[in-house]
Parts: sequence; structure tokens; C-alpha cells
Amino acid sequence: MKERCTRILAVLTDLLFPRRCPVCDRPVEPSGAYICGACRKKLIFIKEPRCLKCGKQLREKEKEYCYDCGGKTHIYDRGIALYTYGSIRPALYRLKYGGRREYGEFLGRELAMRLGREILSWRPDGLVPVPLHPAREKKRGYNQAALLAEEMGKCLNIPVFSGLVERSRNTCPQKELDGAARQINLKKAFKIAQNDVKLNTIVIIDDIYTTGSTIDAVAEVCRNAGIKHVYFVALAIGRGM
Repeated sequence: MKERCTRILAVLTDLLFPRRCPVCDRPVEPSGAYICGACRKKLIFIKEPRCLKCGKQLREKEKEYCYDCGGKTHIYDRGIALYTYGSIRPALYRLKYGGRREYGEFLGRELAMRLGREILSWRPDGLVPVPLHPAREKKRGYNQAALLAEEMGKCLNIPVFSGLVERSRNTCPQKELDGAARQINLKKAFKIAQNDVKLNTIVIIDDIYTTGSTIDAVAEVCRNAGIKHVYFVALAIGRGM
């Protein structure tokens, strides 16, 4: 009887407040799904060949690293991403700026389902979402990276340490800056907030990976705190060369 009532309530809720598709932002078809069948086909997954460092998709099979990683030393060990930025951009925009926090559930589950095996192979002690400055998080109402991490943690049974790192400076949005300016912008932007947590291996979670400046900045404070292995997972990533 209880299960039947739960199902009826779910149907009524879906009728009154239909779930919206993260790609087209319209009520999902078929009803009850998390994404429209037609819209799912629009999402482009990162596939081999991938950069061995940041996970960007490469154009040539013979290459091991993208142009950026071939000429730059990153602080993190390595990372992976799920989608090309162009294909998931509308959903990301709504998640970050349109108040569609519910999209974090679907996208976090997709990350866990499609990248979970590789994530678990790193044997992480925890997931660490890239923090927002408190003022920005208060204005937005949530941290999109934390939403992704929480759903991934539930699916993969990995603890999430949202309070391990905090953003101590309210920096300019990275998208407005070039590569060198991004690094300067993030100097001393993060600090360890939980010194009593002992972790050996972590996975930093973020929504977008572009040049790696943000991941490197978080990785640096984590390594300085004694964390030996630092990986990252991003929902979207730009193109490699």
C-alpha cells in the first residue's frame, strides 16, 4: 500500500511539476525520464584518443598529450571529463546561472555511471568539489560542483569533503581571463579549512576544465596539506590539439 501511494504521489508530482530536460529545458519526453531521448543524442562524450594528463580529446592517435599539457607542468596527477563543452554548454549555463539545481542530480549520476570505473581505479579517499566564495554561493543558492560531487559520492560510495577547501578570495570569473591572467587571479584564492582530515588520495570535482588553472590552484593547497595523490573529474572540457 505504501509503495502504491509513493508511485501515485510521484505521478501526480510529475504532472503538476514536470521534470525538465537539462538540454532543451522543456518538460522531459518521455515523462518521468531525466533527459529527452532526442536530446541525449546531442550530447557528445569525450572518447579516445585522450590526453594522458588532462583527458582532453585529441585529434591524432599518435599524440599522448594535448598542446597545453605538452608545454606545461600541472600540479594534479591526471584527470578526465565526460562531455565536450560545446554539447553540454546550455545545460551548464542553466545549472550555474538559471537556478536549475535539479540538473546536478542527473549530471552527477551520469559522471558516476560513465566514469565510475576509472574513478574507483584511483582508490580515492574522498571527492572534493571546487568551492565557490561564500558570497557567490549565497547569491546562487548552491555550489554546482558540490551538487555533482554529492550525487557521484552516493552512486560510487565515496565520501564527499565539501568543507576541506574554501575559497578565501572572491576572484573574477575565470571565463573572462586568458591563461596567464587566470593563474594570477587564483593566487592564494584557496586554503585548507579542515586540517584534521587525513586523506591520501582525492578527486577534485568541477563543472568545466579549460586551462587547468583552477584545478592546479586547488591541487596545490591540497598537496601542501600532505595529500599525495590529486586527480580531477570535470563535467565538460574544451578541445585538445
